[in-house]
Amino acid sequence: MARGGLFGNLKGVDAFGKTMEDVKVKTKTGAFLTILSAAIILTFTTMEFLDYRRVNMDTSIVVDKSRGEKLNVKMNITFPKVPCYLLSLDVMDISGETQRDLSHNIVKTRLDSSGNIIADSKSNKLRNDIDVLNEQKQAGYCGSCYGGLEPESGCCNTCDEVRQAYVNRGWSFNNPEHIEQCVEEGWSDKLKDQATEGCNIAGTIRVSKVIGNLHLSPGRSFQTNYRNIHDLVPYLRDGNQHDFGHTIYDLSFTGDDEYDFNKAQKSQEMKRKLGIASNPLDRTTMKAGSAQYMFQYFLKVVSTRFELLDGKKINTHQYSATHFERDLTKGFSEKTSEGVQVSHMNSGAPGVFINYEISPLLVVHAESRQAFAHFLTSTCAIVGGVLTIATIFDSVLFATGKRLKKSGGPSGGSGYGGSGKLM
Repeated sequence: MARGGLFGNLKGVDAFGKTMEDVKVKTKTGAFLTILSAAIILTFTTMEFLDYRRVNMDTSIVVDKSRGEKLNVKMNITFPKVPCYLLSLDVMDISGETQRDLSHNIVKTRLDSSGNIIADSKSNKLRNDIDVLNEQKQAGYCGSCYGGLEPESGCCNTCDEVRQAYVNRGWSFNNPEHIEQCVEEGWSDKLKDQATEGCNIAGTIRVSKVIGNLHLSPGRSFQTNYRNIHDLVPYLRDGNQHDFGHTIYDLSFTGDDEYDFNKAQKSQEMKRKLGIASNPLDRTTMKAGSAQYMFQYFLKVVSTRFELLDGKKINTHQYSATHFERDLTKGFSEKTSEGVQVSHMNSGAPGVFINYEISPLLVVHAESRQAFAHFLTSTCAIVGGVLTIATIFDSVLFATGKRLKKSGGPSGGSGYGGSGKLM
């Protein structure tokens, strides 16, 4: 066997040949390139490390496969010229589910003519008076419903119960002065006191995740012959000038995950980061030209999911919106500002109608971070690339200096000397 054995023969494939210390040539140019290379490597490696630590947001769109979910609609809307006793909120959807004159989780706040909140107006003062009157009535009292559709008890002991009986029968409730219960409660006087007021309606309602609409309209609604009818007589016959001009401070759709305070906070943080924290209809103000003026909003609700680095998922919603408004005093046919004749298929009703549709798509915003292997590979590439380029550049400078010296070029302390060292 040859001298050195098997491992001695491996020297022939050594790709990293060494030079003796006494034949190395060190120059000032090489020193400068070494310092410059170190600075470049440090700068690029720092940038790569910051990029490795940065949390990125990846967005994708998939088909929404959720079923049987609910939507939470948050609203805060002010009507400066509609008193609270005239304002009604109804919800209905394509499945036939209807919620009329909603009051659960909804707060109506009375506003004076200047838009200021009336003290203690959030608690229903009229209802408190009714409770006191009922306690004073003798046991066994059964009030008349005056021809209205009687409730299961067969009695209408309050003005509000008589009013509801009228609505259930499909009648208009416009003469409270002739109703015993209303006279005892001072209903007419209270309505006259509130006639010049406005109303703010705020709260959260829960609806099915299907096509539906919200009705903010005057008077209570009732259904007859499969049609939704609004009791407009008290609104239109009132001597005061009412209209449905309004300001939307907040209208948003949220998911059940946002009942959790921490998830709700994180959801808002993610929305701010993506620039979608505000909703399209927030801080929208609309003016009505007459009492019989209808506003319609058409919303496309898109399910949205945030996937965090810690594995948590937060489901919420965002939406796009367009709007249409119409002066009902012009009837079924009118001319637009461009002179085009337009016909309407239905008569419409004063109020604000919010129609929403559900998009079949789900937008997923997922947090991600660069893999450590990618950071390591990039760092090695930076170090190797910078040193290779610096080596080539140094070799070119060294070779050029030697050629100039041999051809009789200038020499001196600032170039490559005869000893091969830059003086």
